[in-house]
Amino acid sequence: MRAALLGTALVLALSACQPTAKSTQPPSAEDVAEGAAPSVRVTEAFLTPMTPADNIDSPASWRAADGALWLIATAKATDKLVVYDGQSGEHLRDVGSTGTAPGQFDRPNGIAVSGDLVFIVERDNHRVQVLQLPDFKPLGVFAAGDLRKPYGLWVNPAQGGYDVYVTDSYDDGEDAAGNDILPALERLNERVRRYHVEVGDGTVQARLVRSIGDTSAKGALRVVESIWGDPANDRLLVAEEDETYASEFKVYTLAGDFTGNTFGNGQFKAQAEGVMLRTCGDGGWWITTEQGKDRSVFHLFDRRTLAPVGAFHGDVVANTDGIWNGQQASARFPQGALYAVHDDQGVVAFDWRDIAKALSLPQDCAL
Repeated sequence: MRAALLGTALVLALSACQPTAKSTQPPSAEDVAEGAAPSVRVTEAFLTPMTPADNIDSPASWRAADGALWLIATAKATDKLVVYDGQSGEHLRDVGSTGTAPGQFDRPNGIAVSGDLVFIVERDNHRVQVLQLPDFKPLGVFAAGDLRKPYGLWVNPAQGGYDVYVTDSYDDGEDAAGNDILPALERLNERVRRYHVEVGDGTVQARLVRSIGDTSAKGALRVVESIWGDPANDRLLVAEEDETYASEFKVYTLAGDFTGNTFGNGQFKAQAEGVMLRTCGDGGWWITTEQGKDRSVFHLFDRRTLAPVGAFHGDVVANTDGIWNGQQASARFPQGALYAVHDDQGVVAFDWRDIAKALSLPQDCAL
């Protein structure tokens, strides 16, 4: 039944007209306090083939020297990477298998691409693996001695290498109902691990720089996965996914200190999930996800002020885990694209021009 509904939705999505422009001005302080602007519709540019057995979690994109654009997604149920054409959504190939050897995975979750390197968090191998494109050549792993239940990551090129921040949502076992038991606040001081990683001569060397996690009621990271940073503004954003507490984003410094600031609480009707930064000169927007089971809503916040700018949803996409801001220009997406996982089954793409038109934002910010 769901497959039939999805097929019908896909036909409607791909045949529908583009949404009309809607003016959305940055809100006043009173508007911010009252909540986010209403969500507007933006039609998906494509949907990849849907493969529910894979349990797709997070995407990342990479542009090859010849101009080819790849969309790479983690498949946490089948322990592999799924590679699509980033301009059409066509399935190209699968990479990897189940195991602990180089090039093998055990529940791959978060993924990030930097240059020609792919960083993959493996929850059940408790490590981060580094592969080199275009051949997906295994270069090495790190953090296996530190991580307990890792999920997401952000990679920041720095100091001749990479600063890699990894979220670790460890718990104290399960209760009688099978729910994870949250550790006490004072034990949430290792929710994010920061490593400095150097890659050279086909090897990976990593050093743990700091374990991060505020233990105050406001700053503590209770349930974590999505994370992203902004070096220009010394910000590290972490999604708080504990809906019993709040669906919001905590603002840390890159050094790992809680700034005292949070945002988004009261604006998300479902779990706060993916977070990415779309730059535009020295400005831009934080793109965040409200992971509704029946409809995902993507909320944009001003890069510098963190004020809500607008929100949109697609015709089909729902229950989104990871997102990726593919800001590289391509023939299909001359101003880049936003990729978002759809209901654990595949990935959708939004043309940035359509998002910008719907929210009255600048379009010409591609890399």
